[in-house]
Amino acid sequence: MKVLYAASEARPFKASGGLAEVAGSLPQALRKRLIGARVVMPLYDSIPQELKDTMTFLTHIVVPVAWRRQYCGIFEARFGGVIYYLIDNQYYFKRDSRIYGYYDDAERFAFFSRAVLEILPHLNGFQPDIIHCNDWQTALVPVYQSVFYAKDPRYQGIKTVFTIHNIEYQGKYGMDILEDVFGLDDRHASLVEHGGDINLMKGGIECADAVTTVSPSYASEILDPWYSHGLDSILKNRGFKVSGILNGIDTAYYDPAADEHIAAKFSLAEPEEKARDKAALQALFELEQSPRAPLIGVVSRLVAHKGFDLVKASAMELLDSSNAQLAVLGTGEWQYESFFKELAQKYPGRVGVKIAFVPEWSRRVYAGSDLFLMPSKSEPCGLSQMIALRYGSIPIVRETGGLKDSVQDSGNGEGNGFSFHDFNADELLRTIYRALQGYADQDGWKILMKRAMECDNSWGKSANAYIRLYKGMVNS
Repeated sequence: MKVLYAASEARPFKASGGLAEVAGSLPQALRKRLIGARVVMPLYDSIPQELKDTMTFLTHIVVPVAWRRQYCGIFEARFGGVIYYLIDNQYYFKRDSRIYGYYDDAERFAFFSRAVLEILPHLNGFQPDIIHCNDWQTALVPVYQSVFYAKDPRYQGIKTVFTIHNIEYQGKYGMDILEDVFGLDDRHASLVEHGGDINLMKGGIECADAVTTVSPSYASEILDPWYSHGLDSILKNRGFKVSGILNGIDTAYYDPAADEHIAAKFSLAEPEEKARDKAALQALFELEQSPRAPLIGVVSRLVAHKGFDLVKASAMELLDSSNAQLAVLGTGEWQYESFFKELAQKYPGRVGVKIAFVPEWSRRVYAGSDLFLMPSKSEPCGLSQMIALRYGSIPIVRETGGLKDSVQDSGNGEGNGFSFHDFNADELLRTIYRALQGYADQDGWKILMKRAMECDNSWGKSANAYIRLYKGMVNS
């Protein structure tokens, strides 16, 4: 079986979030299970030159974008045993370091989606059984497959999967660009129209053969208007093809026993060195060197749906009533950045804040913290809690999406973290206090750390679930 994984970003070439982690890891896991998985993504100008130097030019073609005919260069690279196809067009992809947020994103990703299909006859005999698309940037692939390629013998038999990584970002545009940018006429408007606008995610849901989300709980939650951002009716109507598969993490990439970015390597067999990572994290964030103070780490975008309103409402009471320390790494909305800066000024040596995102520093937070805070209002999957478990940092999470599926409360003596259900500050605070009580019992804490580090959040189970989905589609 052959799978072409289409994504707007993929590690190690270009990354802005969880999609790049998935696109960089899942195809490798599929290949280890004898699935011919390859990846296609844009060739951004900001990809590091050392990675560009590994690429081989295959050929160039012309891709239709509505009435336009655009150059499309096809480059090939290999990483981690996986072949990557990188789509070159400097007009669309020679920009600054950002991936998204340009005035012409609609046209940029319409080009990319059309190119994913147009390049297939030029890939040296690689003909996928499945094209696996991700988020609104590639939602047009199943739409174009249905509208323009369904009757072409070269494309018959190809099935499409569309994965929703975050339903909040849907690719909404005015109907006035339906034909001029997307090349669709009034006959096909119903495929992408929703609420009077073009909604590319809706098009992917309508036209793909299967729709997945990145956790089973999130697949259920997005049927609820509170989570769905307006797409619950579409998903309910297409519920027969919607399922949730929990993401994994690359356990070789995130390995405290081999991580060169942390102060001291440690493992499940020899966890004692984690104490040195805690001391290094306290130094990095200008916290008091207190080995027994429980250190709570945060690595996150500082935005509302990550639950920081709850943190704002409870942080001072927590700090006034305990000896806990807080290390916060991330960027985001001004109100949360300002709050954490002011908190650090009010509690010097207790609260450290880095308004930045430096991947090496994130590793140090995972490795050096005792507890890891993720009180999200919504969380499709979340990878940070899985990475924290891998590094022996015990998660405190709200029971939503992938957090609910990967973290079980340890109140019964069997879980791997601490969790709460209702989205309110009092319940968050009670849960943190429970975690601090657990930390005070160091013998019990060592047992909890061991359970956390033993958790299998590798891509193995997830890859097997995708393979079952692919085989069911191909054999249907």
